[in-house]
Amino acid sequence: MKRRDFLTGSALAGAGIPLGMASMSFASCSGTAESSSAAAPKTFTPEELGMYSFVDIAPDGRPLRAALVGCGDRGTGAATQFLSAGPKLSIIALADLFPDRMGACMKVLKEKFNNEVPEANRFLGFDAFQKVLAMPEIDLVLLCTPTHFRPEHFKAAVEAGKHIFMEKPCAVDPQGIRTVIASAKIATTKGLTVVTGNQRRHSRAYWEAYVQVRNGAIGEIVSGSAHWDQGAWWNKKHRPEWSDMEYNIRNWFNIKWLSGDHILDQAIHNIDVVTWFMGMRPVRAVGFGGRAQRITGDIFDFFSVDYYYENNRKMLTTARQIDGCDGNVSEQVYGTKGMFTTNGGARLEDYSGNVIWQFDGKTKPEKNPYDQEHVHLVESIRLDKKINQAEDLAYSTLVAILGREAAYTGKAITWDEIRSSELRYGPAKYELGPLPDYREGVAPVPGQAPQPAG
Repeated sequence: MKRRDFLTGSALAGAGIPLGMASMSFASCSGTAESSSAAAPKTFTPEELGMYSFVDIAPDGRPLRAALVGCGDRGTGAATQFLSAGPKLSIIALADLFPDRMGACMKVLKEKFNNEVPEANRFLGFDAFQKVLAMPEIDLVLLCTPTHFRPEHFKAAVEAGKHIFMEKPCAVDPQGIRTVIASAKIATTKGLTVVTGNQRRHSRAYWEAYVQVRNGAIGEIVSGSAHWDQGAWWNKKHRPEWSDMEYNIRNWFNIKWLSGDHILDQAIHNIDVVTWFMGMRPVRAVGFGGRAQRITGDIFDFFSVDYYYENNRKMLTTARQIDGCDGNVSEQVYGTKGMFTTNGGARLEDYSGNVIWQFDGKTKPEKNPYDQEHVHLVESIRLDKKINQAEDLAYSTLVAILGREAAYTGKAITWDEIRSSELRYGPAKYELGPLPDYREGVAPVPGQAPQPAG
């Protein structure tokens, strides 16, 4: 559980690949904005940019049987959204650590969908994911455990040849990111669908705005900002009957080795939007943050990070979870002719405040993106319309990790340093029992030597 020095300059251990991800959204982006004085800029159709169909219900087809790995609130929510996405869908296997969480999930599935999971297909323990993935009748798997476990579970699901829904973010450290990227490439060669939980990429409003921005409606992009500022989030106190490991996992959001801190778990949505629209990777990040009011765990409750890009471009990210403070959950992308903002609805404005474009939700009703992403999942599988969002999510998650570590240390950290880092959070062995190196309430102290990782 020791936190290793991540400013190593070492090679990308384990994956043997660079992190310059040539995914759909970034294939034409080299770190600088696209411009040409010799010819008129190309106009992209929504289809060329990869925009989804946004059908309300996934098409009928062969029955799809899914396994849910992680039966907590988010996993149960994902399972209900999957079952609502179209006809002939079922959850036939469950994996979790705790019987009470599995029981609560089963109750919801039974009452809302009359979906019963056979007792033989309910698995408990840290190896439960392996047991559901070994079932040949499983077509796809929903990966919804605390984030720390995502890279290992994703890798195993790809090796098992299952289609995948993977919640955001996809890792808590650079080692995990490299595992996800290597597995994503294998998933592509196998023709697997991978839909991820950065649900703004499944929003019609965001997609139509993206098409406008890519076609020059706000000019050349020069900066962006991403904000997830809200009140205090949930927490659970250590009960006497819980071991350290059980407490950590039941309170996972507030534990940095499990969640990666809230700049990953929550602000990843906003960071992902700006990363998507800008189509660039940062050169370095400088940030600050701290712990002011959080009552459990070992994470910060506020962050502010400046990301620096080539040609003097920047992104500001803020993330705060403190009661009694101003709230702001939004994204902005600034161009030479105007800006894209989601504060008050998705729209483009010039710098005089005139609306250039605004999403029309009346003529184009928008399905809840948390539901829409599962419609896209089922549609992709049944119509063989390939979707693999894993690399895009990995890229955005690494941007968030870069900002987190800049805030934790108080140091400027470069993209090359974080992508080649050997930093890993979490114990080497997973078992219910004591965690000698975990220290409740002890968060990183910027400007000091790294502390043992929780």
